[in-house]
Amino acid sequence: MTAYKQPVSVLVVIHTPALDILLLERAAHPGFWQSVTGSHEEDESLIETAHREVQEETGIDTVLFKLRDWQQTNTFEIFPEWRHRYAPGVTQNVEHVFSLEIPTIRPVTISPGEHIGYQWLPWQDAAERCFSWSNRDAILALGKNITSPD
Repeated sequence: MTAYKQPVSVLVVIHTPALDILLLERAAHPGFWQSVTGSHEEDESLIETAHREVQEETGIDTVLFKLRDWQQTNTFEIFPEWRHRYAPGVTQNVEHVFSLEIPTIRPVTISPGEHIGYQWLPWQDAAERCFSWSNRDAILALGKNITSPD
């Protein structure tokens, strides 16, 4: 029996208080930059998925910092090249948005099978660099919320 991926994932935007955003370059698609993303696994909660994916993709221990669940979801079409990972007929994914604030820019340890590089960028530049509309929109929302007067 083939174990298919669940069409449920997390997006975790990692940022500093100054809104420097961490982006990772996908190994399978050089030039495709994104925040931490990953699929939900069977017995874990969404917050556990977010913790696990950040640890796996960056080496950052989320317990040391503020991981925030935005209580926001995005639904998008799964790229045709990745649909074989999902049960037959599954074409859409539901993504749950989180952010992780860390005090300052720091080196990270990328997962070599998934990523080939990383960079820290000011939020406007990071939003422009993302290939994913949902990632871009999350970064823009973070920037707007932080820079808007109350």
